[in-house]
Amino acid sequence: MTKSNSFFHNLVKPFKFNPAKGNFFFQDFSQDLHFFRWVLNLLIVLNWVSENIQEEELEKIAAQEQKVFNLQTLVSATKKFHPDNKLGQGGYGPVFKGKLEDGREIAVKKLSQSSSQGKKEFINEAKLLARVQHRNVVNLLGFCGYPEKLLVYEYVVHESLDKLLFKSTNRMVLDWKRRYDIIVGVARGLLYLHEDSHDRIIHRDIKASNILLDDKWVPKIADFGMAKLYPEDQTHVNTRVAGTNGYMAPEYVMHGNLSVKVDVYSFGVVVLELISGHKNSTFNLDPACQNLLDWAYKLYKKGKSLEILEPSLASSANLDQVSACIQIGLLCTQSDPHQRPTMRRVVVMLTRKSGALDEPSRPGFPGTRYRRSRQPAASSSTAGTSGASSSESSTITTGSTTVGGGGTPGFVASRSHSSATAAMGAATGAATGAAGLGGSRSVTDRKVERSVYTGARSDPHGKRPMEIQD
Repeated sequence: MTKSNSFFHNLVKPFKFNPAKGNFFFQDFSQDLHFFRWVLNLLIVLNWVSENIQEEELEKIAAQEQKVFNLQTLVSATKKFHPDNKLGQGGYGPVFKGKLEDGREIAVKKLSQSSSQGKKEFINEAKLLARVQHRNVVNLLGFCGYPEKLLVYEYVVHESLDKLLFKSTNRMVLDWKRRYDIIVGVARGLLYLHEDSHDRIIHRDIKASNILLDDKWVPKIADFGMAKLYPEDQTHVNTRVAGTNGYMAPEYVMHGNLSVKVDVYSFGVVVLELISGHKNSTFNLDPACQNLLDWAYKLYKKGKSLEILEPSLASSANLDQVSACIQIGLLCTQSDPHQRPTMRRVVVMLTRKSGALDEPSRPGFPGTRYRRSRQPAASSSTAGTSGASSSESSTITTGSTTVGGGGTPGFVASRSHSSATAAMGAATGAATGAAGLGGSRSVTDRKVERSVYTGARSDPHGKRPMEIQD
């Protein structure tokens, strides 16, 4: 008799079958020792069954949470990357829809074989997203590193925001409530990246096409190929400029100064695009305004800010929310990064039910210069509750023409000002002019990447930016 058979024989030995009644009954235990042995054997069996069930569950969980996929699994899931499964063209390669054997739907981003820059971004995105978990950040399921480089994400049903907001006749599905929820969701996602994630992360490319919408219309920030880790002990870092025309903050394009306020600026642009239904980089409603930001600020100063609201939203819009979001969008896109609120402050402004908002100064955009009014060093001041570290008002100058000043923000107590012109080096001006950023309305959603003070142009096909050295 084998060991296992002997074990089960001992387990059932205390029972005896009664043919007359067709059931089992306990034999008479003459000694308590026999009874305790039987109970012990029963407990061992139950424990063995329980352990095997738990191991099977753990194996299933491990299979679902795997980070490394083999190529054949993804080839099978996407039906050999069939064109019918293509969702779109990502920053450095196509994206395909797939379905794993366990039933999960996935999106597979495939690195273009001709993209040398994409290899760096592939590694960057895989490393960053592997440590990020948030409701408003896309979930990276895993990756394949050989023989092809592929990133595997959760599949997001409604795909990217820009497809509905700018390119779809079905844009009415984005009523005001959904747009407002998208604004709040993206703000919370950025707050997590900036302050609450394991590593502080600056996304660097927040825009409508990098915001995905799931089956419940929950927004998820995607495409971390250009994201940067941000040292907590520094106010900003100097880095190579990378981003998309229409969404990049002026201090970043002109000086390469990268801080969380760069993402704040891009978020402000997205907010105003969601409200108006117009794209900042292709705005042409008002010939007197250079872009959507300029138009929104002009109407705001005239007390007509609600005129930027997309007409189709009039029936579903909460006008108090719309008005607050316009003001928040303008606060986020102010020329001076010190005046822009943090994302924590933005979330507070979006979620509180009442309270006066700060007064925005004129927005900035790449290709412009600005002067900042500073208080004399000896003056004293009392700051309000916004958490802003500076209260300089901004004056935008394009070429030699001064456009105007924004005034002192309303959240700062009265103080005396002295005018000081920010020094703009000749090299900076030349580089800005060569880049041609923000001035043209004919280029849509271009990516730009260059070294600071180096002329650059975008990829003419609207794909990944090309770095051009002088």
